[in-house]
Amino acid sequence: MDREKITLSGAQETLLATLYGRAVDSRSPDSILHDHAAREAVERVAYDFDKTGMTDTTAVGIALRAKQLDDWAMEFLAEHQKATVLHLACGLDTRAQRLDPPPSVRWLDVDYPEVIDLRRRLLPEPSGNYEMVGASVTDEAWLREVPDDRPTVVVAEGLTMYLRKEEGKRLIQRITERFPSGQLLFDVYGPLGIRLQKMVPAVRNAGATLHWGLDDPHEVETWHPGLTCLDAVRSVDMPGVEKMPASGRMSMRVMARLPGFRDVGRILRYRF
Repeated sequence: MDREKITLSGAQETLLATLYGRAVDSRSPDSILHDHAAREAVERVAYDFDKTGMTDTTAVGIALRAKQLDDWAMEFLAEHQKATVLHLACGLDTRAQRLDPPPSVRWLDVDYPEVIDLRRRLLPEPSGNYEMVGASVTDEAWLREVPDDRPTVVVAEGLTMYLRKEEGKRLIQRITERFPSGQLLFDVYGPLGIRLQKMVPAVRNAGATLHWGLDDPHEVETWHPGLTCLDAVRSVDMPGVEKMPASGRMSMRVMARLPGFRDVGRILRYRF
């Protein structure tokens, strides 16, 4: 089998780390996501996945983060049978395949054109009302083309930290100004996480740079009238942390007791 050669670098290259994390989780007898499509995609890629520095602990962490966002998205779609999903910086994530929304849901996977091209080659395309958009999520043109006729849920995993704060703020404002109602689901680093970014092998080895660390989740509420924080789950408190290896569980317990470290990462849900 011919394998796909990877030409991505920087922030785009790090999508391979999250893909690999989900693949590692899928091989576990106690898998969280059961993302077999991720495992199959990894087998078709010519890439040195050792560069990601992935361990059993970090793979569980990636899977737990994804599951939290999946669960929130599913809750939203259960309440809104006709909704729009904007999956921003989708990379090689199989979220649309995992959630398998009904045809009444409009789903858009958005990422750079070269990422979308790779996605088309590696992943099965979901059925239903599904579209891939090749564009930077911060470009305004693609968003103007999305109909504003439905409640909208935005899912952005592993995106915000690569944006500058003003880019993230303006993106949130454009979305909340365009759509009548909905939710924003995304993860963030805290300021300490940004300062310690070179300790993350996938970031360091890809030559990527993290910019934005969110200190107070309630700050985002001031960016648009009616924007309300519903949940702010610390990474050290994610449901399912007990599935980590013993060393990982110990690390999480220690971090949870240290100022700064306890807020190194969060998963956030907002209503607008």
